[in-house]
Amino acid sequence: MALGITGLALLFTLTAALYASVGFGGGSTYIALLALADLDYRALPVIALLCNIIVVTGGTMRFQLRGLIDWPRIWPILLLSVPAAWLGGRLEIAQNQFMILLGLSLAAAGILLLIEPFIRQAGSSASPSRWAENRFFAPAIGTAIGFLSGMVGIGGGIFLAPILLLTRWAGGRRIAATASIFILVNSISGLAGQLMKSGWDHSIAALTSYWPLLLAVLVGGQLGSHLASKALPEIWIRRLTAMLILYVAIRLFWQQIG
Repeated sequence: MALGITGLALLFTLTAALYASVGFGGGSTYIALLALADLDYRALPVIALLCNIIVVTGGTMRFQLRGLIDWPRIWPILLLSVPAAWLGGRLEIAQNQFMILLGLSLAAAGILLLIEPFIRQAGSSASPSRWAENRFFAPAIGTAIGFLSGMVGIGGGIFLAPILLLTRWAGGRRIAATASIFILVNSISGLAGQLMKSGWDHSIAALTSYWPLLLAVLVGGQLGSHLASKALPEIWIRRLTAMLILYVAIRLFWQQIG
């Protein structure tokens, strides 16, 4: 194992603190770190999705208390994404196919992290784009991202937020709140599908072996929620996270080619 449980726990704590400070779960980074640790590929989505749920629950509650969750507008996004995430979690995927799909997802996530500041600028206009006003837009992106989330164990917020920003679907804070509730419900649905696919015994064994990671994200999530760490400017946090995710994506591709 390239990373020991202690090292993973420390990195998970830091990741949870950073992501929780902006209302996200950190699923892409958790699964990247787990891939570096050479775990059984079937355990990766289960652990990452559960960590997502633990971290993002607090952020979702904060957004709700602040009145930033616009439920009438969010429901069309969630309507089909939840069953899609469950179906994605249930889908049987061979190891090499899973690793290629995970590598592609991480590569896309890393690139989106790097270009998100430019996306924010492009989406800074007050009026929504014609895409955002199309009634099929929200269900379509929700379904696609939800299905991918369930398959690979990424909550999906890292894909949803840039799309909503680019189409000027809402203001930045409401988009962050929307991404938070999207991550929560689709992580729960995707996890249910993963558990039904892999079997309770296998999943519980994986969670029992790596329970310190669940405790780590609980602690890190609380720290991020209440302290909103400013140790590094947000742009550098995004860049460092993107570099890690892209490194893992390249490594996964290289392993599959080799």
